[in-house]
This record gives sequence, structure tokens and C-alpha cells, in this order.
Amino acid sequence: MATFKEAPVNATAAEKLLTWVDNRFPATKLYNEHLAEYYAPKNFNFWYFFGSLALLVLVIQIVTGIFLVMHYKPDAALAFASVEYIMRDVPWGWLVRYMHSTGASAFFVVVYMHMFRGMIYGSYRKPRELVWIFGCAIFLCLMAEAFMGYLLPWGQMSYWGAQVIVNLFSAIPFIGPDLSLLIRGDYVVSDATLNRFFSFHVIAVPLVLLGLVVAHIIALHEVGSNNPDGVEIKAKKNAAGLPLDGIPFHPYYTVHDVLGISVFLLIFSAIIFFAPELGGYFLEYNNFIPADPLKTPLHIAPVWYFTPYYSVLRAITAEMMYVLMAFVLLGAALAVLKLKMSGLSKLVVMGAAAALVAMMFAIDAKFWGVVGMGGAVVILFFLPWLDHSEVKSIRYRPDWHKYFYGVFVINFLILGYLGVQPVSALGERLSQIGTVIYFGFFLLMPWWSRLGQFKTVPDRVTFAAH
Repeated sequence: MATFKEAPVNATAAEKLLTWVDNRFPATKLYNEHLAEYYAPKNFNFWYFFGSLALLVLVIQIVTGIFLVMHYKPDAALAFASVEYIMRDVPWGWLVRYMHSTGASAFFVVVYMHMFRGMIYGSYRKPRELVWIFGCAIFLCLMAEAFMGYLLPWGQMSYWGAQVIVNLFSAIPFIGPDLSLLIRGDYVVSDATLNRFFSFHVIAVPLVLLGLVVAHIIALHEVGSNNPDGVEIKAKKNAAGLPLDGIPFHPYYTVHDVLGISVFLLIFSAIIFFAPELGGYFLEYNNFIPADPLKTPLHIAPVWYFTPYYSVLRAITAEMMYVLMAFVLLGAALAVLKLKMSGLSKLVVMGAAAALVAMMFAIDAKFWGVVGMGGAVVILFFLPWLDHSEVKSIRYRPDWHKYFYGVFVINFLILGYLGVQPVSALGERLSQIGTVIYFGFFLLMPWWSRLGQFKTVPDRVTFAAH
């Protein structure tokens, strides 16, 4: 039987209430474990704002989404008009809608920055593999949530964007046509599709997303936060068992995060009030036109945060397939020549490569484009096992590693830009080069991450008070 603690005789009413709650729910214990007594490295920098900002935007999206659902009609005949009603007739409806649409883009901005910080400081390395995997799963959920929410305004880009993306599933051999029919709920994007996407966007995916966020935070607090030096602060403790290089998350980093939140809200508010469409990148102009199944827009492109992956999809053409086949055969040959394998293992590797090349010949390039687009996201899950560097943080790696990461970021931005542009011969070629660079960065990482002269990692974190 659980033992109940008693409040002191001279305790205030608030203290007595807290004691009563603690006897039935571990409120103080959770507060201590995850805030007051959770020790974080004392050398966090600018890059560590984005985790708390992602949590803030999640709250903004949930709250604004609840108010939007109060007035939105998930009906193909009424959806567009209901959005216009929210914008024009609902008190402060325009503000709620713009907060939600700007919040969608802001979510991906802060998540991309958060993931990049994890990459440069090695936050996916042991013992934080699960933290990274949960984070990648959150990213995947965000993509699903954003795609389904994009259909709901029932504008031209909503309708035709969904038509294009859902039709991609039909390229999957054997099950593709039935799968795309199941997703749409009809032979074309229609009212049935709208209702499906609405239910997933409002109920199913947010529940999974919230569960993953909780798992991400629990996993993080179990192993502790990484830092710019990649030094484990739990290795050096004082007589009381507290990390010498750590400080309590609250109040130090809660106050620290208030600065990041304040700057973020200033920028966020400026966009909402002065440029909610942001030149057509946050809200496309075609989406202010009601969906018309009989009139296809001249250029169909997804929202900016999907465009790098859309570029990968468009880069896989019949011509590109020959390049990919050459890479598969070259990779198999190098594995056989460089790695110590038995004769049987070499035979298996070459046989698998030959089978893959045969599949590439037999299956349409459209399918491999879908595989490439999905693979560009899925490969992130394997990062903890692709990086074989001696050290975690970019600070103590060879200087040329920084240029590799710089090229990767620039290449990702170029792929994103090409994804919003109409198809052209030059754009197709650049997308193909960018796709090779993107996958090459990850697939060759086990080799290049070990090269060069590494710097000595300090025993304690480097920190200068300011």
C-alpha cells in the first residue's frame, strides 16, 4: 500500500493542495525530473533554441487548429467557402487561419534547423540513437500532417497537388492502383478524399505525433542532452552526484529559451501581419481559387518544405536509371574488392546487385522516383550507423568536414528551389546532380567520416560565461 506524505502543520493552502495532488499524481516528481533537477550542459548555444521552438509551434498549431475546426466544413461543396467564411466573417478568423498556415511553414523551418544541429554536433550518436529515431519519426508525421492539411482549403493547388501525389502510389508494382484508390476513396480526388484527409489531419496523425513527441522527450531526458563539444557531462560529477558541467534546466534554460521564443514570435508576427503568403511560398496564389477538376494549373508544385524531395522524384528519369545502375554495380564491385568477405558472401553481393539492376530495367522509372523520394527521408533514420567518425561534434573533426556539411545544405536548398520551378532541361539536370550529391553524402559517410586529422576532444565542456 502506498504511503501518503503529510503537509507541514504551518503549510499554506497551496502547499497543502500540492501535497494532496502529489499523493495521487507525481506532479512534483515530474517537475523535478524534467525541469528543476534535469541537468543540461552549460554550453548550449544558438542552435539549441529550436527544440523549444518546435514545441511552441506544435502548441500554436493545435490551438489554432481547434478554432479552425469549429467553423470548417469537410465537404467538397462547402470547404472553400467555409475557409472564406473564416477569413471574412468569423471574428479574428483571418488571424487564426494565418497563424495556422504560417505555423505550418514555421514548423518545418525550426525542425530543419533542429535536425541540422543534431547532424553537426553528432546528437544521433550513442547513446542517443533512439532520440534521433523518434525525431525522424516526428518529421515523417509532420510531412503526413502537412500534406493532408494542404488539401483541406480545397483550392486549385490543394486539389491538383493531392491528385499528383496520390497518383504516385499507383506506380508501385502490383498493389499501386488499389493503394491509390484506397487513399483517395474514389477514382479521383473528391469529397471522399477530403473526408479521409480531414479525419487523419485532425485526429489520427496528431495523436501519433503527440505520442512521438513525448517519447522523444523521455528518451532525451533518460540519456541527457548532447552539447556542442559532444562531451558526456554525466562522466564528471561532484560529491553530490551532480554533473560538474551541467546546470538545472529550470530556471536557467527556461529563461534562455524565452529569448529565442521572443525573437521567434517577433518574426512570426511580422509575417502574419505583413506577408502571410510570403511571396506565394507559404500560401500559393492558385490556392485562393476554388478547386476545379476541369482546369489544371499551368505549374503544379508542392509547398516549399516538400520541394527538395519533389526534386528527387522528378530527377529519376529513364536516363537517370542508367546512372543509378552504374552506381549499384560500382558499389557492389568496391564492396567485393575492398571488404574482407568469404567467396559465398561476394557471390551474394554481386547476385543482389545484378537482381537490383534487373529490377531497374523491368520496373518503370516513375516507381524508382517514388522510391528515391521516400528514400531521401528514410535514409535519415540510419544516420547513427552511417557516421563512423572518431568524434561526435563538428568542432573536433577535420575542417574539410565542415565544407561537406556546407555543400550538403547548399545542395538541399538548390533542390528545394528547383522543386518550385517549372520542368526544364537545365533544371532536370541540376536536380539529378543534386540527387546524387544528397544520397552520396549519406551512403559514402561510412568512408569519408573516418578520414582526416581529428582534433583532441576535451575532458570537460568548453564554456565561457557571458
